[in-house]
Amino acid sequence: MSLCVEQIRHVCTLGAFESVLAIKRAVPIVHAGPGCVAKLWTTLGSQNGHQGSGYVGGHAIPCTNASEKEVVFGGTDQLRKVITNTFDVINGDLFVVLTGCTSDIIGDDVGEITRKFQAQGKPIVYVETGGFKGSNLIGHELVLDAIIDQYLQPQQVESGLVNIWSSVPYQNTFWSGDIEQLNLLISSLGLKPNVIFGPDSSVDAVNDIPKAQFNLVISPWVGLRTAEHLKDKFGTPFLHYPALPIGPTETSNFLRTVGEFAGIDPAIVENVIRKQEERYFYYLERAADTLLETRLLPRRFITVADSLYALGIARFLTNDMGLIPEKQFITDDTPADYQSDVTAEFGKFTNDIAAETVFSNDGGYVEEEIRRLKIRSRPLILGSSWERVVARDLNAYQLSVSAPIGNEMVLSKSYVGYNGALQLVENIYSVVLNDFM
Repeated sequence: MSLCVEQIRHVCTLGAFESVLAIKRAVPIVHAGPGCVAKLWTTLGSQNGHQGSGYVGGHAIPCTNASEKEVVFGGTDQLRKVITNTFDVINGDLFVVLTGCTSDIIGDDVGEITRKFQAQGKPIVYVETGGFKGSNLIGHELVLDAIIDQYLQPQQVESGLVNIWSSVPYQNTFWSGDIEQLNLLISSLGLKPNVIFGPDSSVDAVNDIPKAQFNLVISPWVGLRTAEHLKDKFGTPFLHYPALPIGPTETSNFLRTVGEFAGIDPAIVENVIRKQEERYFYYLERAADTLLETRLLPRRFITVADSLYALGIARFLTNDMGLIPEKQFITDDTPADYQSDVTAEFGKFTNDIAAETVFSNDGGYVEEEIRRLKIRSRPLILGSSWERVVARDLNAYQLSVSAPIGNEMVLSKSYVGYNGALQLVENIYSVVLNDFM
């Protein structure tokens, strides 16, 4: 009998239309059945930090709403009409056609339709994102592949320009704030981040992707495919930093690694680190009375999150805050080829501390495993809104840090860097103090 996945953490490949929406004035056009976009948008935009829809998002996304007629006779005529009407009524700079399961199964030649519009000089690309191909994290990379192959042109390299590939828009609840903080960290070294997603994004930045001096992948695995693709096509080198930099230990190491790769004077890098660490420890020392109170301190923690956040948070709590990691549940459906590398990263904590990793996107299985753990003190569970029930049953502290987050509104919040670490400490101990008092 086939297994049923409980408590989903991500959506199907088609959910990558959110990555298109994360680029200002980029417009997704969906060739799929009725209801697909609405369900995916509800999961990622409405029930995950209440991020909303934005420009031409949500119910405003152009869609063919393929029905039985299109299944029997094909949907290319309907797609052609929708694309034509979209150009007439929506003001955009880049248009991306994405397919659903229906169109992929019946074999509509979406490429042929799209290429005719490309021949007319329209800024449009297509990508086959039938849901059976995997998660929206895979879809995110497929969208970028389509833009690289069908849209980008070779450019003169601009010294100091850096493309950053990290948090997946809308899937990672804090993606927008994360990107802003990563941009600030890179800018502090004198480099120029090319802002592809988020509040400062633009299609001009997309056009500039081939101009980058190098690509920076800040993720255990998502984004590597994109960086390798750009290296093959444009010869752009890339730096892979597998952990999200949270806190002084990881962030300082991150800045030194990037600085060395970019050829920046170490004195400049160390000056940036010194100023940031001084500010961080100023605030942390002020809170030491409470942070060191043994009655309040959660000694052990469990993460239930995608590999990016699970690794970043685990390293900060272990290396900087002195907590002990219990099982770390990785929920982003990490491809098998990358799982051993991700596991190895959880063995690089200070003092030879290692954390056991479990790869599963089945919330029911994760909950069963958490209930089996034997922990004497009250643990801290950093997961999604799904973990609120098991945390309550086990009398554990709980903080939502991964999708889906339905109990918080997230705007520009981020846990990245020095300031993000202070935000995380505030959030964790606010949970503890609220329960204790």
